[in-house]
Amino acid sequence: MTETLILSPLGHTWILDLDGTIVKHNGYLLDGYDTLLDGALEFLHGIPENDMIVFITSRPLDIKDSTESFLIKHNIRYDHIIYNAPYGERILLNDSKPSGLATAIALNVERDAFDGLHIEVDNSL
Repeated sequence: MTETLILSPLGHTWILDLDGTIVKHNGYLLDGYDTLLDGALEFLHGIPENDMIVFITSRPLDIKDSTESFLIKHNIRYDHIIYNAPYGERILLNDSKPSGLATAIALNVERDAFDGLHIEVDNSL
């Protein structure tokens, strides 16, 4: 996947899955530890500092400490983590701005193949 997200200069809310998107899918179960996917750390560190980051995961709450320790160890900032999410689709609804700016963006990425996603802020939006 090679894609550039062109965003407005407004603040953003990032809702990101963990397994298969940022870290190896079920690596914490299969290997006993998490492994960042190539390009994920650089992408996360490229998210504008004032943006909100929300991770959503199907991981059970009983591995909250190890999950959050991993994120802290890798200097991955976040505002919230939602655990025990269902395995099915995640649906985001939002209204468009009167200017026509679309305020909901959704991307499906290939499992365990995070790379090539870039962020660009367009001040004219």
